[in-house]
Parts: sequence; C-alpha cells; structure tokens
Amino acid sequence: MQVAEIRRYPVKSMLGEVVPAVEVGHRGLAGDRLWAVRDADGKFGSGKSTRRFRRMPGLFQFRAYASEPVPVVELPDGRRFPADDAIGHRAVSAALGRTVTLAREAAVPHHDEGPVSLLTTASMRALTRLAGGERGAAEIDPLRFRANLLIDLPGSGFAEDNWPGRRLRVGTEVVLRIVRPLTRCVMIDMAQEGAGERKDLLKALAEHHETTFGVFATVEQQGRVAAGDRCSWV
Repeated sequence: MQVAEIRRYPVKSMLGEVVPAVEVGHRGLAGDRLWAVRDADGKFGSGKSTRRFRRMPGLFQFRAYASEPVPVVELPDGRRFPADDAIGHRAVSAALGRTVTLAREAAVPHHDEGPVSLLTTASMRALTRLAGGERGAAEIDPLRFRANLLIDLPGSGFAEDNWPGRRLRVGTEVVLRIVRPLTRCVMIDMAQEGAGERKDLLKALAEHHETTFGVFATVEQQGRVAAGDRCSWV
C-alpha cells in the first residue's frame, strides 16, 4: 500500500486542492475543513442536512486554497478573496441565492464524521463493477468521494471493510486508527470539477454496500505524509 493522492478542503463542501505533502495533527490534515459556509440560521453548508449542517446546492462552484492567515476562496468567475473578507461573503451569497458568511472552526469540528478520510483504489474498482462494469471505469473519479488520502492497493474488493479497529502507519511518522466506514450522501453523484453528474453511484452503494464507501480515522501519532509514502499495519 502507498499514498496515491492527498486532498484537502480548506472550506467545507467547496472544491479543494491536491497537495504533494501535508502535516497531520489530531484534528486531521493541516488546514482541512477549517472553515465553512454559514447561513443566517447558524447552520453550515454541506451536502446533507443534519442538526448542524444544511444542504446548500452550489458550493461546488467555488474552490478554496489553504493560505495564511486565512484560506483563499475562488469564485466561479475566477475572482479570489480571503475567507474573512466581507465583500467576498456578499459575492458568495449572491451566487448561492442566500445570505451566508464564512466562519472558522471554533470548538466543534467542521468535518462530518472524522478527522481523516481514506479510500483505496481497490474499492474504486469494486464500485466500478457495481455501477456498470469495466465500461464505466474511466468515468468514476476518486475526487467525487473527497477522501483526504487515496491509498493505492491491488485487487478489486472493498478492502476497507476489514480495517476498523486497526492502526495504519502512513510514511514514517503518522499513525491512524481506523474507526468505521463513511456513510455517503448525494454529493458523490453531483457534478464537480471535470466529473459530470451521475445518478447511479449512491444507488449502487445503497443496494450493495449499506451506503458506505471508504473509512475515516483518528490520528494517534502526528507527523508529515507525502504522496508515494508507504503504508503498513502497526
């Protein structure tokens, strides 16, 4: 096993960025989902509605980049602004058709289920078969699942099903404890970046895999991870 790709999302539910390496702390990847879009009721934009989150269609129009002291948000027309810029907030509100601001994480994390999400290439191949066979292989892009770490793994089964409770070393420093599978929502079928809209992925997972795909983990040992790092069980 080795790290094929690292992704982080400086603003929750916006498009994110691929990075060659990143520091990993107890809250997850440095800068990941540290900010979120907040509406007038105090709920944060997401792909689904819960007690804390509200589904906000249109967030995939925007991209966020990690920066100091605050992330940079890119509008659909290419304009960019710091995440704490009130003029930028008004521009996002206009594009979404609702009044919103961008808020930094306070006491409660902005991530949905856990600090670090993982997905394997083996599971990607398994989902390809469920969603139409090999003819659909090129159409399923891992970016749909917004995993922090894409792990290259031989085979074509849902390898992560057997991971909860185990400890995974990533590179030479970081140790993750796998907690449980990630429950998926409509976001995986939505158009984003170069991946067009689909209507079959969530249905396939609901029918064949209890609507889960990939896993999330907590961080037991902090450190740095990079693309190409080897992974091994502790």
